[in-house]
Amino acid sequence: MRAWWRAVGLVAAAAGAFAAVSPAAAAGRLTITWGGDLVLGSSYGLPPERGWPQLAPVAGVLRAADVAAVNYEGTFGSGGASKCGGPSGGDCFAFQAPAGNARTLARAGVDIVNQANNHAFDFGPSGARSTRAALADAGVRVTGFPGEVQVIRAGATRIAFVGFSTYPWSAPMSDDGEVVTLVRAAARAADLVVVFFHAGAEGADKLHVPFGREHAFGEDRGDSRRFARLAVDAGADLVLGSGPHVLRGMELYKRRLIAYSLGNLSGWRNFGTGGTLSYSALLTAELAPGGRLTGGRVTSLLLDGVGVPRRDRARGAERLMRGLSRSDFGAAGVWFARLGTLLPIGDTGLGRP
Repeated sequence: MRAWWRAVGLVAAAAGAFAAVSPAAAAGRLTITWGGDLVLGSSYGLPPERGWPQLAPVAGVLRAADVAAVNYEGTFGSGGASKCGGPSGGDCFAFQAPAGNARTLARAGVDIVNQANNHAFDFGPSGARSTRAALADAGVRVTGFPGEVQVIRAGATRIAFVGFSTYPWSAPMSDDGEVVTLVRAAARAADLVVVFFHAGAEGADKLHVPFGREHAFGEDRGDSRRFARLAVDAGADLVLGSGPHVLRGMELYKRRLIAYSLGNLSGWRNFGTGGTLSYSALLTAELAPGGRLTGGRVTSLLLDGVGVPRRDRARGAERLMRGLSRSDFGAAGVWFARLGTLLPIGDTGLGRP
């Protein structure tokens, strides 16, 4: 099986998609919007209209970016052997939505999804193949397999995307040599490099980014801090994390933004909600041609009981992320001006307390 997904990576590395060009891109700057974990239907509930009610409230933000990305935590298609060996129960969860629901990603403005995560193989190799077929049919790019580099063009700028996690079907975030090799390959293929990673312990109390490795359900969930900084050292311009199902802080390292978790963007009765689990956000980062962070914005969201995001006028996610950035990263934490706008780099001192 490993030979199969390595072959997928080689094909994706040679492919290039084109994103719509915004005024920022025409001026040489790019905006990239990142959301958290997303599931557009599963055995726990199938949303109406192919999942459109889940993304309609945030489609405006996604469409406004030069490139919009999410971590798609599940599969598209039908059939295949569930990793749970039957109906999900206990600590085993397998997510599969109808193939047609992938088109809702494109409708909402999503250009690329990360599949380096623990649910990409919920239904084995056949489920992974049907997922990629559904995404290709919808015109949505995907990355995350070993050796896989996906390149998207926005105006004259080529952006390479790679995804890492701790699972055998993903690029390995715990293998320093593989991380450096893949990120450098991405840098050779494009002008900017965006790295996705799926890691960390899960739960309402897992808001902080610890030092060292994390574990959940008996699994190794990686060392997020070490990985993210290694990715930047190797050439990443933006590092975007997912996995804990709660918001985490953001860090500025070598003038490159690291966002450790945006929580859950949306699910349909398959994610827990309430308390910190209900806070969600979209991050929009603006990058200069050389990859330097020049500004951005956090859109605060709240998930309802079903798992649908709504705009949070009280900006709870922004306040929570600001506090987490301060406590976890100190002077390297990323700060916000009013209304969720990231402070620009320069005399205002982005990253300064």
